[in-house]
Amino acid sequence: MGLFRRGPRRDGEDAPRDPEFSYFSVREAALFRSRVRESFAELGLEVTVYADVVTDDGGRRFGLGNLAAVCHNDRRGPRVWPELIRRHVGLVLRTMEEPSALDTLPPEQIRAQLYPRVVSGDGIDPTAFGYARTVAPGLYEILALDLPESVMMLTDEALEPLGDVRRLRERALANLRALPVEGHETVRDADGMCFEVILGDSFYTASRVLDLDAVVRRVTGEPLGEYGALVAMPFRHQLAFHPIRDTTIVPALGAMASFAASGYEDTPGAISPYVFWWRHGRLTQLSEHDEDGGELRIVVGEDFQELLERLITQDPEQL
Repeated sequence: MGLFRRGPRRDGEDAPRDPEFSYFSVREAALFRSRVRESFAELGLEVTVYADVVTDDGGRRFGLGNLAAVCHNDRRGPRVWPELIRRHVGLVLRTMEEPSALDTLPPEQIRAQLYPRVVSGDGIDPTAFGYARTVAPGLYEILALDLPESVMMLTDEALEPLGDVRRLRERALANLRALPVEGHETVRDADGMCFEVILGDSFYTASRVLDLDAVVRRVTGEPLGEYGALVAMPFRHQLAFHPIRDTTIVPALGAMASFAASGYEDTPGAISPYVFWWRHGRLTQLSEHDEDGGELRIVVGEDFQELLERLITQDPEQL
C-alpha cells in the first residue's frame, strides 16, 4: 500500500466529469453504474441505480461511494471493475441475508471482536449512534464488530444487550492495543522534514490515534513529550504522526497537511483531509480548506501559536 497514490490512467482530465464522482469521466461513471446494476442482477436482485446509491424494491439502500473509490484507485483500470464490483456486491448481499452475528455469536466472543473506529460524521446517522464520542469537529468514535468478511458498525440498539457502553469501549480499546503494527514508513525530504506513517490492511489503523502515545512508543521507541504530536488520518488504512519536540514541527506541519489532503481524496474509508494537534488525547484541527473548498491553509489558535513561539525561543537557529 503506497503512501501517495495515483489513480490509473483512463480518460483525460479534459473529458466531461461525473457530477457525483468527479474522478470518473461521464463515460467511466456510466460504465461503473452499469456494472453495478449487472452484478446485482446476476445475483437475482433488480435494483434502481442513482448517482451514489442503488435501491431495491424492499427499500434497502446500498451506497456506492467506497466501491467507486476502490475501482478508481485500482491501477489495472476499468478492465477489472466487473470483478471488483461482483465481489463487493456478493459480499454485501451475503452479509444482509445471513443471520446477524449479534444473534449467533456468544456475548464474550462479540466483546473479543469489538474495536473502536474513528469515522467521519458524514458516514453515520446521529439518531442511531447516540453514544458516539466526538474526537474532533466532524469526527466520531464508534464501536465496530470485526467479522471475517465485513465490519459491522454498532448502533445504540445493537449495543444495548451487550452491557455498559463505557466498559465495552474499554474492552474495544484493549483489543485495539493488541493489534500488530502492520507497516511503518518515514516520510522525509532533503531539508530535514520528516514524519512517520503507520499503514496496513486493518480497518482500524487510523483509529490507533485513540492510543497514540503507546503507538508512538512502539514505533519510535520513545514516548511523546509534553507538547504532543501532529497527526493525520486521511483514511482508515493510514495514520501519520510527528512528535513535537523542536522547530522541525514547522516543515512537518505543511507537509502533513498536504499528505492528509492528498490521502483523503477519492479513497474508500476516507476520514479527514486535515492535520491535527494531538495533546493529552485531545485533537485540535490545524488545517482547513478555504470557503470555496479549494486552497488548503494552516490555521492555528492561541495555544498552538504560543507553543510555536516557545519552541522558536528555545532553539531559534533551527529555523
